[in-house]
Amino acid sequence: MKKIAFIGRHAPHGYAAGREGLDALLATSAFTESLALFLIGDGVLQLVKAQQPATILQRHYAPTFKMLELYDIDHIYVCRDSLFERGLQEADLVIPVTLLARDELAACWTDYPTHISF
Repeated sequence: MKKIAFIGRHAPHGYAAGREGLDALLATSAFTESLALFLIGDGVLQLVKAQQPATILQRHYAPTFKMLELYDIDHIYVCRDSLFERGLQEADLVIPVTLLARDELAACWTDYPTHISF
């Protein structure tokens, strides 16, 4: 079974990379069960609860991350260092995640031979 890591590094709004990455992750779940989502840097902002993208005429897609459980995507890793650097805590996120230090996160995604970055 092919293991695929989706790695989000960009903020959720301003360009479509985050939303399209989430769509690709959900679509890929139809082909393999060995998926993981890694969020690092500004990518951690994709899971923040209190977003108000309507002010910049964007759609609030963060609640869509709650669908990951329905698609059996259980491996969701967030960089603890990135959260801290942005003044955030795990309680600020829309879904439960596994928090890892930056070096632990990088070591974990080496278990996935295919990386898709968004």
